[in-house]
Amino acid sequence: MNPEIARRFRRLGTLTIFAVYFVILVGGIVRASGAGMGCPDWPTCFGQLIPPTSVAELPDNYHEIYAVGYANTDFNVIKTWTEYLNRLTGVTIGFLIFLTLWASRAYLKTDKQVFYLSLAVFLLVGFQGWLGSVVVKTHLHPLMITAHMLLALFIVALLIYAIARSQNDLLRRIDISELPAKFKTVLLVAMGFTLLQVGMGTQVREAVDLIATHHNYIDREYWRDSFPIIFYIHRSFSAVILFTNLWLAWKVYQSVDKNSLLFRLACVLVGLIITAILAGVSLDRLGMPPVAQPIHLLMANLIFGVQFFIFICISYAAKTTPQTVIP
Repeated sequence: MNPEIARRFRRLGTLTIFAVYFVILVGGIVRASGAGMGCPDWPTCFGQLIPPTSVAELPDNYHEIYAVGYANTDFNVIKTWTEYLNRLTGVTIGFLIFLTLWASRAYLKTDKQVFYLSLAVFLLVGFQGWLGSVVVKTHLHPLMITAHMLLALFIVALLIYAIARSQNDLLRRIDISELPAKFKTVLLVAMGFTLLQVGMGTQVREAVDLIATHHNYIDREYWRDSFPIIFYIHRSFSAVILFTNLWLAWKVYQSVDKNSLLFRLACVLVGLIITAILAGVSLDRLGMPPVAQPIHLLMANLIFGVQFFIFICISYAAKTTPQTVIP
């Protein structure tokens, strides 16, 4: 494999991964701001390819035309364009995924799995686009929103695996000989904890969506009074997430070269978890600031992505480096 071709694929794939995380952030902003029905139809927005900028551009009976989405809501240009930009970002992701798939053809002769993984991502992004239309048609049904988010998480995981597999010769050089034998097992448990926490988080967000609608997205300081019990379980479980990942990071600090990729990933992981907890605390104690909700959601997705990448690194390194148990 030509090193330049491999480098180009890695850069394009990495850009695509960051772009997917960006669209997750934008989606969180859409949800937190109540802009999900800013465009009440799909794929057009108020029947137009480019949405209106004022109510004067809409027919007088637009409430009737878009009865479900706009029955009791006046046109809001900020919400409309927020949702529209969310859609444009999604389209951009589609182009980047296609370019990643096109670049992966170079691996058909050396590692077909890289191509097939890229193809699977491309097909899933198409399905994700269709699922986005279902979200609009079901008028932001909580289960559809959750499925949409979890599929994005899965797409990112496949992308990370494709990029890592294409660079596995570099990952095999990571020295993990001094890591505890149980490190990988604890890492898998930590990944399971993260998915469980994300699952509880989606239930909390569904409840918050109902509370926000009830309060017409104002009086945020009173939302906390109506939080369900799952919120308090979700909040307390963050301590389990923190200490489990701190153990992983500490073992990496003790056992791995400080200039290695694995050490940097461990530092990033701890930083993401602390940021997620701080965002969660602000949601709990500072009256649900709108900026905190999308940040909290993005951190959760990034945490799982970094954990998954560390798992891949360990898996490839373990193939060539015997592990030894340390006290």
